[in-house]
Amino acid sequence: MPVSMTRFNQFLSTMIILLLPAMLSSCGTHSERPILIGATMSQTGALATQGIAAINGYVLCQNHINESGGVLGRDVEFLIYDDQSNSETAIALYEKMITEDGVDAIMGPYGSTLTEAVAPVTERHRMVHISPLAATTSIWEQGREYLFMVLPPAELFLAGLIEMAYDNGLDRVGIIQQDALFPRAAGNGAAELVLEKGLTLTFHETYPTGTEDFSQILNLITETNTQVVGMAASALDDFITVAQQMKEHDVNVQMFGTSGAVAQFVNALGEDAEYVYGLSAWEPGLPNPGIDRFVEDYESAFNTSPSFHAAGAYGSCRIFMEAIETAGSLNSEELREVLLNLETQTIFSNYAVDERGYQVANSGLFIQWQDGKKVIVWPDDVAEAEPRFPTPTWSEREN
Repeated sequence: MPVSMTRFNQFLSTMIILLLPAMLSSCGTHSERPILIGATMSQTGALATQGIAAINGYVLCQNHINESGGVLGRDVEFLIYDDQSNSETAIALYEKMITEDGVDAIMGPYGSTLTEAVAPVTERHRMVHISPLAATTSIWEQGREYLFMVLPPAELFLAGLIEMAYDNGLDRVGIIQQDALFPRAAGNGAAELVLEKGLTLTFHETYPTGTEDFSQILNLITETNTQVVGMAASALDDFITVAQQMKEHDVNVQMFGTSGAVAQFVNALGEDAEYVYGLSAWEPGLPNPGIDRFVEDYESAFNTSPSFHAAGAYGSCRIFMEAIETAGSLNSEELREVLLNLETQTIFSNYAVDERGYQVANSGLFIQWQDGKKVIVWPDDVAEAEPRFPTPTWSEREN
C-alpha cells in the first residue's frame, strides 16, 4: 500500500519537530551523518494516549544519547510517522521507511495489534525490531527471528490482581476483555490463572471495540455476586467508562483492576478512581539506575509525568543503543546475536529473552490509586504500601 504525497505532507510538520533536536545537536558534534532510526507511533486514533507518551520516550532517549556523545561516534535521529492507530497505515509506513527513506534501523510501534501487523515487513527485510510496548505471546510463537520483546507477557497483565484477590480470601472473579489481540490475550491469561488458583470464574465476557454501554456486563457482576472484576482493554477510555457506569448503576465489588494504569484515568474520574487497581509495567519509585534523571528530564521537556508507555519506549531505545555499542555495528545479524544474549537493566525494567526474543525477566507491577496517586501494592518486594482493601461501596464513599 503506497503512501500518498498528501499523507506524507500531513506527517511532515511532526517529523520536523521530532528531528529538530537531533539535527541541532548534531551540528558541530560529529562529521558523519546521524544514525537514522525509523518508527511509527499512534499520534491520532484510539491508541494516541499511549502513542504520544511513547514518542516522548523515544525523543528523550535520542536527546540523552546525543548529549552523551552518540553511538558508534555518530548522533542518532528518530524519524517518526503517525500510524493513526491503523494497521494498514503502519504496514505501509514501515515499508516506506525501509525502502524509500533509507533508515539505518527501526524501532517498533505501540501495542500488540500494530506490532503483529508490521512484523512481517521487518522480518522480510531482516531488520532487528525491538518492540517497546507489545506483550501478546502469540506474536513470538510464529518463528520470527528479528523481533524482541520488552514488556511482561500480556497473559500476566492481570496476574497481580488475581494474586491479591487470592491472598485476601476472595473467590468469585469476573473477567471483561475488549475484542482485540492484546486484551484477548490478557483476559484469557487472567481467566486461566483464576482457574489455576481454584477460584470461581463467574463470567468471562468479550465486548466489541467501540462499545459505549456496558450495562449488560455490569448486570452480570451483580447477578453472579462477583467480588473481583479484572478488565483488559487497549482503548484506555473504556476503563473510565466502565468505572463511571459502575457508579451510575451502583455496582459494587471488593476489587476492580485494569490492564493499564495511566494518569488520564484519575484525571477523568477524580475521587472515583480511588481504590481501583491497575497494571503498570513501570513506576518512577523503582530503584532502577538512571530513573531519577529520566523522570526529571521528561517532566521538564513535556510538562507531564511519564507513564509506563513513555518509560517503555525510552528503555527499549536504551537497550538498542547498548546492543549497537556491544556489536560495534548496525548489521542486523550481529545485533540479533547481541540481543539474544544480552542481560541488562534500564530505567524501565530488567531485560533478557529466550531463543524466540520473548521476554523472561520482566513480570510487571500492580498499583492502586490512593489519594489521587499511583502506589505500588504488588509484588511485595517493591510494594510502597498495603492495598486499601476492600473497596467500600459507592454509598459508603459518599458518607
